[in-house]
Amino acid sequence: MKYLFVVAHPDDEVLGAGAVIYKLIREGNAVAVATMANHAAARANLSATLQGDQARAYALLGIEKSYAADFPNIKMNTVPHLELVQFIERCIADFGAEAVVTHHPSDTNIDHAMTSGAVQAAVRLFQRREGVPPLRELWYMEVPSSTEWALDSSANRFTPNLFVEIGEEGVDIKLKALACYTGVMRPYPHPRSDEALRGLAAWRGSQAGCSYAEAFECVFRRI
Repeated sequence: MKYLFVVAHPDDEVLGAGAVIYKLIREGNAVAVATMANHAAARANLSATLQGDQARAYALLGIEKSYAADFPNIKMNTVPHLELVQFIERCIADFGAEAVVTHHPSDTNIDHAMTSGAVQAAVRLFQRREGVPPLRELWYMEVPSSTEWALDSSANRFTPNLFVEIGEEGVDIKLKALACYTGVMRPYPHPRSDEALRGLAAWRGSQAGCSYAEAFECVFRRI
């Protein structure tokens, strides 16, 4: 199956689903990543070698297909919604995506929330354009240090109902891929620390009856 991961920033794809991306590719699925905001200078905690960092992370995970936009970082709410949607639609059509994975809509990071909203509009493309494969699945992922900060109690927060077993190898490769991004990882107890990410994978695994897992919220599935 063809999986398209649509994320706001470089590193989000690894934080939210690095181990699952690695597993999907090893199992023979096609995986592509579309990133919405890629301008390194807008992210003070990342190095000026962002493109190289991303390339090294992709090489570890096995990602060979990617798309990059240059929407403004932490200002995607200033971009017309249609422009966000049309970029994602182009990625879906070019890749022939059958499953799409993106941020949860109640994520506190404005770029994550805007990306999620645009994806929700874009995944209907198969109903409007001939030749685009019908969508089979839509998942929301969790990005540590962001998704758990959905403090609006009136919103539907991230509620995982899909757990993908990743094993210790998956956790290790995820941490190695994150280490490729200069300035992303922090000392424990920050959520973006080795200890916290390994603990989250263990917690999600324990919920599902396995050693380690990454968790998602599946909101659309056609079988």
